Amino acid sequence: MKKYKIIFIVFLVIISTDRSHAQDSFDIEAFAEELFSLQEEDLDYEQLYENLLQRYLNPIDLNSCSPDDLQSIYILTPLQVTDFFKYRNVYGKFLSIYELQAIPSFDAQTIKKLEPFVSLDDNAKQFSQPLSKRMLTEKTAYFIYRHRVFMEKRKGFTVPDTLSNGSLTNRYQGPPGTQYLRFRTQHSGDFSMGITLDRDAGEEFTWDPSTRRFGFNFLSYHFTLYDKGPWKQVTLGDYQAQYGQGLVFGAGFSVGKGAETITTTRRSSTGIKPYTSSMETGFFRGAAATYQKGRFEGSLMASSLARDANIDTTLTPHQLTSLPQNGYHRTTSEISRKAASTEQNLGVNINYSSGDKNLQIGINSLTTRFPLTYNRDLRIYNGFEFRGKVNHIHSTYFSYNYQNHFFFGEAALSKSKGTAYVAGIMSSLSQQLDIVLHIRDYDRNFHSFYGNAFGEGSRPINERGIYLGLSYHPSKKLQWSGYYDQFKFPWIRYRLYAPSSGHEWLQRISYRPSKAMELYFQIREEVKDRNVTATHNDLPTYRISTGKKYNYLLNLDTDLSEYVSLRSRVQVSSFDYDQQLTKGYTIVQDLNVEFKNWRWSGRIALFDTDDYDNRQYVYEKNVLWAFSIPSYYGQGMRYYILTQYKPMRKLTLWLRWARTSYTDRNTISSGLQEVKGKHLSELTFQVRYQFNR
Repeated sequence: MKKYKIIFIVFLVIISTDRSHAQDSFDIEAFAEELFSLQEEDLDYEQLYENLLQRYLNPIDLNSCSPDDLQSIYILTPLQVTDFFKYRNVYGKFLSIYELQAIPSFDAQTIKKLEPFVSLDDNAKQFSQPLSKRMLTEKTAYFIYRHRVFMEKRKGFTVPDTLSNGSLTNRYQGPPGTQYLRFRTQHSGDFSMGITLDRDAGEEFTWDPSTRRFGFNFLSYHFTLYDKGPWKQVTLGDYQAQYGQGLVFGAGFSVGKGAETITTTRRSSTGIKPYTSSMETGFFRGAAATYQKGRFEGSLMASSLARDANIDTTLTPHQLTSLPQNGYHRTTSEISRKAASTEQNLGVNINYSSGDKNLQIGINSLTTRFPLTYNRDLRIYNGFEFRGKVNHIHSTYFSYNYQNHFFFGEAALSKSKGTAYVAGIMSSLSQQLDIVLHIRDYDRNFHSFYGNAFGEGSRPINERGIYLGLSYHPSKKLQWSGYYDQFKFPWIRYRLYAPSSGHEWLQRISYRPSKAMELYFQIREEVKDRNVTATHNDLPTYRISTGKKYNYLLNLDTDLSEYVSLRSRVQVSSFDYDQQLTKGYTIVQDLNVEFKNWRWSGRIALFDTDDYDNRQYVYEKNVLWAFSIPSYYGQGMRYYILTQYKPMRKLTLWLRWARTSYTDRNTISSGLQEVKGKHLSELTFQVRYQFNR
């Protein structure tokens, strides 16, 4: 049988495109747009995109991966995962990526999506060289520099005014451009080392220890070793962790509700990963290690990280009143908050995996400590939020794969006695039909600083819900997917001063008549309550009204040739709230062209929205590994052009110009971000140098 297998694989390789070319031409932006096709303002898309990038740069080894590994990239259905391991158990190790074509439930489209995220990585030859040499000669080693500048002058960069008392008004301390540098060298299953430097617009490039500013505003770094004897990984520097369903450690690539209605509801235990983003919160800094003994694995995490903080010095002892997370240090007040406090974390994970890796059971524990009491300003909606110096949270979780059915769950308890749990099942009922059922319950006093569980809110707190998702493929050309999510908020929330409930559903039909064309239509309804603003409420108490929002999306992707592609899109929304109906729409046309060492992408978009509730989010292509989902609000046009040029094998250049032109205003934004005029323009330049290409 082995002989026939080798002959078959040779045939597949001959008729298939070279993998290196496939990786070079993989459009990670297009893949991200498909996952993030339904945008929400309260999601951290930059962090999601960064985690997607790390999955791309650290491909999964098909010959040693577990079901959790394959599920973590949100591409394969339960049936496909089951068939994969059946095939590997019968035929042994894969000899080629294209051997996946021999698995009955794997079609060409699935393999094309999966290919950039998997590998057949044999490190035996690589390990024969010293680590220092492996790091210096690794093909993935690269350096990136990015500069972005806003072309219209914002108020924060103008000359300050003099007040009546002789003092000057607040202004930004630094120049308007942003700067970003990254160095990274890594080899999957061996090592990873990286440094990231970032300075936001308005931040001063200065060396001032008294204000804790040392050149660039933000520095992130890490050094990680993988699979060194029983040590599965050892990390020094910045890192994140993902275990269970995200109630305690939830920093992995977690998309949430969207067009992919099945696979994105379940979290995978991907373990400890290096942190490489320029976001200034949501990570640990210190040391972490994972030790494997038989079927057991144990991880220990220790972290001490400076945090931006507002401190009330009028109290004795002093108290923390807030922990800002935007990472901006542009004005005098923002600079005074920089690294004003610290946060110490000690985390533990222990998990057991069965011999066939179908069963996983684990426990999590995380203790977070602040040097001062954290006592945020008391408001009616945050009465049950964390207050104090120390929080600890503990959980137990499981996942079990039985044939085409994946069961999963996690239960957690925080110091406040608040509890949270997640339970669900994801199944392939047939080769055409997939289904997922997800149940969640998060107490109003459940406190998790690094949780990122599935839900309607951005944090696992004060929410109960049940989610049902379906996906049906009657043929290779046609797909229908949809979900219904019913949720409840037992306690009051920001802008909602009463317990409430709501629901959300989505339907999407995709039709692919050929490889060169795909058409899909999507509709979503979201029903939620909110306070009626004081200008529309003449009662002495708060009045609650239900808002009903509809989003419609029609999209057509067309490949005119191997080098030219088009995307045409129409988005329409309506919002019915407090007996008023408002609407909005955008019409978008994209053009992508490739020619030799050049790539061009461009867009023209027309938008018209009655109010902020009908703003339109549309994914935009950007320079490599940058992410952009602006909101179109008001009346006007948005257009951009992106150019990529590769003059030599090691060097790649990008240049992007984007502008929003409004027809309904003469002033844009407010406060120090205010711009006098009708246009907002930005220019981005990026260069990447790959050392060993």
